[in-house]
Formats: sequence, C-alpha cells, structure tokens
Amino acid sequence: MRLSIDADRCMGHGRCYSMAEGLLSDDEEGFVAERGRVIEVPAELLADAREAAAACPEGAIALLDSASAADA
Repeated sequence: MRLSIDADRCMGHGRCYSMAEGLLSDDEEGFVAERGRVIEVPAELLADAREAAAACPEGAIALLDSASAADA
C-alpha cells in the first residue's frame, strides 16, 4: 500500500502528521513534508496511514494499492 499526498490540495492543517508520526512529518512552514510524493506504507503503519487520510479536510491524502500506485 502507498500513500499519495497532493501538494496542491494540502493546506497545512497538520492533522495527518499528528496521526501518523512514524510515517509523516511537518516542514518548516507547517505543511506535511512528504506532500507531492507517493510513499510506501509499512504494514505496521497502515492503520495510522488510514487515519491520516481520513483526517485530512482537503482530501489531499489517498491510499493507493500497488496497481493504482503505478499510475500515480
């Protein structure tokens, strides 16, 4: 499973990295540092990734399976 973070939609609310501290972090401006990237989610952090995606009010985070991640 992979996590995609849309840089154009991210507004820097900070909910995602507070819910997935082992997966996401903030940059110096308060935005998720991984925005604009697709990152691999370790199995042990999948629940955190789901919570982070669900918490984003802008819908900037999407979980992708292996097949759709190849298209991202």
